[in-house]
Amino acid sequence: MEQKIRVSKQGFEELQKRYDWLVQVKRVEVANKLKEARSYGDLSENAEYDEAKNEQAIVEAEINETKSKLDNAVIIDETDISDSEVSVGVYVKLEDTDENEQFKIQIVGSTESDPENDKISEDSPVGRGCIGKKAGDSFEVETPGGLRNFKVIEISKN
Repeated sequence: MEQKIRVSKQGFEELQKRYDWLVQVKRVEVANKLKEARSYGDLSENAEYDEAKNEQAIVEAEINETKSKLDNAVIIDETDISDSEVSVGVYVKLEDTDENEQFKIQIVGSTESDPENDKISEDSPVGRGCIGKKAGDSFEVETPGGLRNFKVIEISKN
């Protein structure tokens, strides 16, 4: 049995769009490439055919992975999100007490992680360290850059 993954309504809709595109567009494109490559004759020495078969395997694997995520998704009810403690869906203003810098992140499910846009997975070191904390709480996490100390400054829904 697969583990349930928490995802926002928007994240679920994006996963659904990705799945639909993979099935309705990408799968058809690859099938057409295979059909064209077969028309070149001998498949044993047909690089185009081998490339199309490899692409087909990659696309089918992504379709299966995306379908599994959709089947195991638990959509977070935004009305259930509390800003009294850190949980998936909230925005957190943190202070890196080692660097004396503040920054704001959103804690998201693993499928929505996008660190470049300040969306941090609940499964990341900082995400795991934040979960359950309240404003004013401090915590320490091991990051790829070493041991870091943080303080929760503020928790909000936006």
